[in-house]
Parts: sequence; structure tokens; C-alpha cells
Amino acid sequence: MSRQPHRVDAPPVPARELTVTSADGSRVHVELYGPEEAPAVVLSHGWTCNTRFWDAQIRDLAADHRVVVYDQRGHGRTPGAGPGGYSTRALADDLEAVLRGTLAPGRKAVLAGHSMGGMTLMAAAGRDAVREHGAAALLCSTGSSRLTSEARVLPMRAGVLRTRMTGAILGARAPLGPVNAVSRSVLKYATMGRGSAPDRVDTCARIVHACPRRARVAWGHVLAELDLRAGIGELRLPTAVIAGTDDRLTPPVHARAIEAALPHSLGLTELTGMGHMTPVEAPEVVTAKLRELVALYVTVDSAAEAVSEEEVA
Repeated sequence: MSRQPHRVDAPPVPARELTVTSADGSRVHVELYGPEEAPAVVLSHGWTCNTRFWDAQIRDLAADHRVVVYDQRGHGRTPGAGPGGYSTRALADDLEAVLRGTLAPGRKAVLAGHSMGGMTLMAAAGRDAVREHGAAALLCSTGSSRLTSEARVLPMRAGVLRTRMTGAILGARAPLGPVNAVSRSVLKYATMGRGSAPDRVDTCARIVHACPRRARVAWGHVLAELDLRAGIGELRLPTAVIAGTDDRLTPPVHARAIEAALPHSLGLTELTGMGHMTPVEAPEVVTAKLRELVALYVTVDSAAEAVSEEEVA
């Protein structure tokens, strides 16, 4: 029996691509979309993902926003780590390099991160580049600590055994193999809500399975030991939080704790029936929140002035 090939939409075409250099010499692949003078949004993806994770947001926002996306080290088109290795410090270094390399001095942007991308914002919260360029922030489906003990991927009672086994899964060296019906089912169970559309499940599966094993394992070990609670207090930007009620990787308990600890919280939105992959599962909600934050905290005049200053310099 023949099967119809899965329809894969062509990815958005960037207006510009560039490589920035992080503090340890690591190279980071960056893509820019939309009008250069438009209000800016910087998007940071999560563990095992890449810039394609934000395609829905890029397609919508690039019509009237400057959208900056980049591949975390070891993901997508960004090579593996330099001397700095894999760490929360490296996450912050890489984001700082992206902000310095894509935004003129003083130019503000909405900063958004999903999962490990949200952890990136917390890790970098005290950095000068975030204070200079951040206008507001959006944290999607993320956590600051206790990831292995709170995760509900394994259908077991909470406790030491479940925590250890979850940590082992995060650091597992086994290859993910090809994308097929079985692997899509596993990924959907672990990372998405029950009602997620098949095409969105397939999109996530293809992105996750494309992640190089070395980076997946290295970052998995970092996540297993993560503690960024101090970074929440440093994130002094107006910050909104989004979480899926059926998220097994970073259950809503994380989002609630983060929202309660933020110096300038704009509130928590819990999406009923959504899992961990909220920008793909509920793209309209995430994109609308980004547009709202831009409208409230980034002005076209300030963006244009920053570009003009860069041209004069």
C-alpha cells in the first residue's frame, strides 16, 4: 500500500542570515526576518529544537516586525560548543552575542523563549545586553529548577526513583531514529497535548529528531541539574508566562512558581489541553501575546531612531 508523502510547508525565507561569535568563540547561526526598521522580537528555542520551531510566529510577525531567531549551540546550523561547553552561562553568553550582533545600541525588543529558551532568558537576566535591549519578555513552557523531580513523562508516583529515571532519559545516548508512526506517538505523549493536530505533531517530531545526539545529551545533563531560581529575580522586564495544562516536561507548577517570583509579572496564561510545545500547538495564542507585548512596550519610533543612529555611526 502506498502512502501519501507528508506535506511540509517551505520554511520562511530570511531577509538576512549571519553568524555571531559568543564569549568563548562559539559561532551562533542567526536569521532575521521582516522590515529592518520595524519593532523587534527575539525568539529563543528550546532543547532539541531549532529556528524552524518558530515558523508560525515568523510567518505572522515578519509582515510588520523585525524577527530575530537563532539556533542554540549544537542545534540546527549552530555548531557544537567551543571551550565554554554546555552550561547556563553559555546560554546567556550566546543570547548576549545575538542581541549585540542584531540590535543597534539602545534598540529595544521583546524577548521570548520556549523551554530551554525561557531558561536562557532567566540565565541572562542580569546581563547588560538584556537590560539594554529588553523591553518585555515572554516565557513559554519553561521551568527554573527541579525539572527531573517535577516532570510527569514517566507514569510513576513522584519520588526518588522517578526523578532518577527522568534524569536518565534526559541524558540518554540512544539515537532517536527515524520519524515514523511509533516515534510520533512517543513524542506526542511526552511533549504535546492529546488533541494536538497530526501535522503539528509531525512538525515537532521532525525538528526534535534532527537535533544532533551530542548536543541533545550534553544539554540534557545541564537541564537535569538546572537551578535558575536566582535568575527569576533578575528578570526585571515586564514578563508574561504561558503554560500548557497537559505539559508533562515542565508542568504548570513551574510556570506558577516563576510567575509568583517575577519582579514585574504580567500574569500567567494556562492553555487548557496544551502540552509542552505551546508555540507550535497554540501558535495563535503565542503570536498574539508577542504582538500585545510589542504594542505595549516597543514603539516604532524608538526602533526607527535606533536604526538611524546605527546608520549615522
